[in-house]
Amino acid sequence: MRKVIIIGSGPAGFTAAIYAARANLEPLLIASSVEVGGELMNTTDVENYPGFPEGILGPELMTKFQEQAEKFGTEVVYDDVTSLDLDGPVKTVTLGSGAVHETQSLIYATGSAYRKLGVEGEERLSGYGVSWCATCDGFFFREKTIAVVGGGDSAMEEATFLTRFASKVYVIHRKDTLRASKIMQERAFANEKIEFIWNSEVTDVVGEAAVSGVKLRSTVDGSVSDLALDGLFVAIGNDPRTHLVHDKLDLTPEGTIWVDGRSSKTSVPGVFAAGDVIDPTYRQAITAAGSGTVAALDAEHFLADLEDASVEIPAAQAAGIIA
Repeated sequence: MRKVIIIGSGPAGFTAAIYAARANLEPLLIASSVEVGGELMNTTDVENYPGFPEGILGPELMTKFQEQAEKFGTEVVYDDVTSLDLDGPVKTVTLGSGAVHETQSLIYATGSAYRKLGVEGEERLSGYGVSWCATCDGFFFREKTIAVVGGGDSAMEEATFLTRFASKVYVIHRKDTLRASKIMQERAFANEKIEFIWNSEVTDVVGEAAVSGVKLRSTVDGSVSDLALDGLFVAIGNDPRTHLVHDKLDLTPEGTIWVDGRSSKTSVPGVFAAGDVIDPTYRQAITAAGSGTVAALDAEHFLADLEDASVEIPAAQAAGIIA
């Protein structure tokens, strides 16, 4: 039986593995069979992760995370978790290969997935002008013309933030009213760099090596138009990857896994959660890594308490205190 199993191979999962391995917990980390490394694998230059003043490619950063975790003894399995049994003191993890692993503690760090438009050119130009994170990539669009797709608070926040860098920011929304809160709308409307394109949806992202524009279709009359751009930010929400723990762990109204305060403790003893799967707000590599640290330390303390309890009970029996 394992002391700790970690599900997820992003910054949270690998950081938890580093800490757990250095604590001699011999963690097993289950990475996806196809998406190892999380969302950073779709990011080109990462310039805001501490320790890399010249920047670093997203895939390279995640490779270093993994190398460091394995250096201290983490075992990485490239497979997909198909089911979890979290009842009782022993947790069971079943993989797509049919392998079944048992563990005393579990760290769930599966992250979240940005919602995508699902249009031509979006995937191909990801990292080359198409982004889902203004905080991560806004710096690269100084004095450029860009657009944000969406009508909620996140879209207004992204658009307003991007005006710090871009010379022009379009907001493309498929309706003629916004879902965003009143204060977020007012900020966006008052910003002279932001222009709204109403009743329109993106049908194609255009460009060879990088984004050069988008094709728009009117949701009113179906007419088609072109919009020249240097970048496109998609802000239509994200979905925490919680499908494996529905009806097993308590969730928040935002759909993330509930944890107790600033800890990583979920509603089930011995199960901990970290990273974007518990974070509806910040969703940064550095905050996910910090969250992974918390989860590993919480798991370590949980296992130590289990060990203390197993020692105390036999000792008490030997002394005749407990029958």
